[in-house]
Amino acid sequence: MPRGAPISRTRTALTVGALLVGMVGLPAVGASGAAAAGTTLFVNNAAGANCTDSGTGTQAAPFCTVGAAAAVVQPGQTVEIAGGAYNGFAVTVTHSGTADAPITFRGPVQQYSAGSQAILSGGAPNHPDSALVVKGADHLRFENLSLESYQRPSVIVDGGHDITFTHISAWGGGVKITNASDKVTWARGDFAYAPGPLLQVDGGSTGTVLTTNEIQPNSVDNMTGILVKDAPNTVVVANTINSPCFNGIVLDGTSTGAVVENNVVNTAQNQNAACATPANATGISVAANATAGTKVDYNVIDPRSGGAAYSWAGANFATQNQFTANTGQGSHDFVDLTYVPKGPNAPVDHTIDSADENAPGMLPTDRGGYAPVDNPMVPNTGTGSGFRDRGAWEDQYVGSAFTPAGPTRLLDTRQPIGVPVAQPVPAWGTVDLPVTGVAGVPASGVTAVTMNVTVTEPQQDGHLTVYPHGDALPTASNLNWVAGRTIPNLVTVPVKDGKVSFYNASGGTVHVIADLEGYYSPKGSLFHAQGPTRLLDTRQPIGVPVAQAVPAWGTVDLPVAGVAGVPASGVTAVTMNVTVTEPQQDGHLTVYPHGDAVPTASNLNWVAGRTIPNLVTVPVKDGKVSFYNASGGTVHVIADLAGYYAIDGKVSYHAWGPYRLVDTRENTSWEEGMRPAGTVPAWGTLDIPIGDLPLATAVTLNVTVTEPGAQGHLTVYPHGDALPDASNLNFLPGETIPNQVVVPVKDGKVSLYNASGAPLHLVVDEFGYQGY
Repeated sequence: MPRGAPISRTRTALTVGALLVGMVGLPAVGASGAAAAGTTLFVNNAAGANCTDSGTGTQAAPFCTVGAAAAVVQPGQTVEIAGGAYNGFAVTVTHSGTADAPITFRGPVQQYSAGSQAILSGGAPNHPDSALVVKGADHLRFENLSLESYQRPSVIVDGGHDITFTHISAWGGGVKITNASDKVTWARGDFAYAPGPLLQVDGGSTGTVLTTNEIQPNSVDNMTGILVKDAPNTVVVANTINSPCFNGIVLDGTSTGAVVENNVVNTAQNQNAACATPANATGISVAANATAGTKVDYNVIDPRSGGAAYSWAGANFATQNQFTANTGQGSHDFVDLTYVPKGPNAPVDHTIDSADENAPGMLPTDRGGYAPVDNPMVPNTGTGSGFRDRGAWEDQYVGSAFTPAGPTRLLDTRQPIGVPVAQPVPAWGTVDLPVTGVAGVPASGVTAVTMNVTVTEPQQDGHLTVYPHGDALPTASNLNWVAGRTIPNLVTVPVKDGKVSFYNASGGTVHVIADLEGYYSPKGSLFHAQGPTRLLDTRQPIGVPVAQAVPAWGTVDLPVAGVAGVPASGVTAVTMNVTVTEPQQDGHLTVYPHGDAVPTASNLNWVAGRTIPNLVTVPVKDGKVSFYNASGGTVHVIADLAGYYAIDGKVSYHAWGPYRLVDTRENTSWEEGMRPAGTVPAWGTLDIPIGDLPLATAVTLNVTVTEPGAQGHLTVYPHGDALPDASNLNFLPGETIPNQVVVPVKDGKVSLYNASGAPLHLVVDEFGYQGY
């Protein structure tokens, strides 16, 4: 998948994990469950497979057809069907397994990979018959198969009992469960070029479960999604149904005791327009003889067809309120859009984090095998965990929220803190730091952490790379140093296995210190990009009553709530680029929540006379933050707002990377063309596309200036905006210096301005982004 591509709710790809599923109180979906000892029968008609239908189905001499294996298979055995097309042979299964030793027919797991599908076709020519018929057989499992027929059901279950179908693709026809079949489950299926009704249950069949299917009929004659007729106790749960101008879900005849929950139903023309005959496009229909004991709830029905959302015992209802008031059903339903594109003006998506997790037939993962994800921008209104989505798909394009924490020291190789012994990180060495389950960080659900990282006592020039534990070492850097120099930088890094890693890219040892500033997880505050806007400059005065340096061991309290676009209340933290300049003596600066005791942590370290910046994210208390000058001399402090965090919002953080966007010393290929290697000129601007992130509002970058020809500063700002009175990095001639930057994105780009009288080179690495 391309970096930054949104994950569609209509994916068709499968994963290996998609097969590890089950249902509480129902037959295990996708589990072979073979308790009795049994052999595996192999089917493989590929050239060179040495297949024969007169053999015993060994791997060395497999059957050529599935029908040959079906004719001899015994309880407890599995029929492994290799990828390939099994044309011209409709398969009828009459052999039964047992409750403890079912029979399993299984195709390749990656059934949608090129050449890997096991395709069973309904006879020849042109597949006029059903591809698969189960006739009077019990205790069967079918997994990962593609079944083709032409204008008739691809699958017929005729009088079967205890049968599950998992990840079955039906092409050209739907499914019919009939003739008093019992306990048949159809899960995680999809259909193509097939007429409706796609899923039809009738003939006195009982206990059928239709769950987590993508249902979209394709026939001008009939595009009904699900039809249940004279089939009691049917469960229709967590399906995504698109039935253009035909009924979505129909319970007819004596289909009593049904459960219809967590479905997403759209009967509109092209899924977004009114139908010419809206009377045929009812969302959910329940006939009078089917109402007894039937439950309808937690569904989302799209109203754009113009047809009734509901029909109950012959009465039509256009809205959920009308339906609930007259029937007592659907109190958690919504009649609203079934697809809501993300963006700044997006309405509420009622499919998200709102399903009844306790509904019968619910699977632990979605149609693609993806686990539920808690969307931090949506209240959890479902049952159970509260964040299951309705329909067949879980929205995976979900970011994280920020929880300010600390500053708390997590790592200090001099102490030891976070490491077993006090010793520097060796040349070209790595430290793996546990960050979850410590210092108030949750033990699970954490996607990224923000730390202020400092290197000190480096023996040789080098750089530090902080990256997700277990990943390959990326081409990225967070801090660059010269021998003997102490330098800090804020780092926001994805978390894997509860850890992050620090790599010393130098030929000498170095000590590393890391102070926790916060973490990202499904719960917390959401970022609002703002600025850059100057909040504090003790030289001016801005943010202080008079222009004067911060005294030795002195503190400045800065109001941040209610200024520069920051709300007066509800703010949990602010992100600022903080710069110290004209320090009289060596020292460090600590930025912390107003009113708290000064913590044992630092945000900037300096030597006398040096100007140095660092990005700071700090919790807000009483609408203020505090700056402590931990040195024996005065220092001036400047702070430029990058954004703030609040409980409410429409964007969340997506931990991503690190990825190198540009190194101006090398050629860089962008979508708009090649940027040849070359410096950013004096007083010049470099516009950088941030990649395929169409929903990004701000991006987190690590920006490094190297080889500058003169003293100056760098300003990073939204592309197309006027150049602000703010800075992100300050540098001296020949110096290499990094800083983390959080900057709003406009037109898919950000701009970097070289405010100096000589060219320089830039290295820019992306560590994540804020997006809808």
